[in-house]
Amino acid sequence: MRLDVVTIFPEYLDPLNVSLVGKARARGRLDVHIHDLREWTYDRHNTVDDTPYGGGPGMVMKTEPWGDALDQVLADGYEAGAHGPALVVPTPSGRPFTQALAVELSERPWLVFTPARYEGIDRRVIDEYATRLPVYEVSIGDYVLAGGEAAVLVVTEAVARLLPGVLGNAESHRDDSFAPGAMANLLEGPVYTKPPEWRGREIPDVLLSGHHGKIARWRRDEAFRRTAANRPDLIERCDPASFDKKDRETLSILGWAPEPGGRFWRRVEGVEE
Repeated sequence: MRLDVVTIFPEYLDPLNVSLVGKARARGRLDVHIHDLREWTYDRHNTVDDTPYGGGPGMVMKTEPWGDALDQVLADGYEAGAHGPALVVPTPSGRPFTQALAVELSERPWLVFTPARYEGIDRRVIDEYATRLPVYEVSIGDYVLAGGEAAVLVVTEAVARLLPGVLGNAESHRDDSFAPGAMANLLEGPVYTKPPEWRGREIPDVLLSGHHGKIARWRRDEAFRRTAANRPDLIERCDPASFDKKDRETLSILGWAPEPGGRFWRRVEGVEE
């Protein structure tokens, strides 16, 4: 996979040289190119922003540097043999970044990121390139950052670990929280390693039993407990057909009940059904 990032803070992307993403680059699974947007400015101040039409606070990133930069990045990529580019635009107003979207992006051969600063990029830039290639406007959460570079790091790490040959164990990502088909999209439960006792705390006996069926059941029950506590919306969205008898018993113990349509909802204590 080829990955290009255009930014006014190239140094912010230094973490792409370390850890899992760094290993993916070293193994040739990820070809990363970082570009300084200011190289496509033509005044002595290297101006990349201007005041917004219609008034309002903040500044807007200009069309000219972004257009010239993206034209050059795409031309260089094609010349190097890259194909199938997609534009990834980190923005609080984009679609939520999910594991399913990470999987979709991991299947593309070339991603071009446009992390913005200030109030964002002049909309005409996004509209222009949407006529040439797929555009993904992506939000990593319901909050606002100073710029999109942190989102680039998040998306890149989520995508890179899905590329063939990146993880030491090719099956590692299949049981991740939110992975397609993983535990009916429940959160992962707690995990443990040696030693079996630490500061008076012992690991659950079932994990030492060697009984794979009981261990699998315990892990699923713990996944339900964690999901019910931290992300009840995931249980509400689950297809009830994915729950077996034991799942339903666990949900009942946790205070959930099926509605007439079959989906589960959390009972409110003190309210009669």
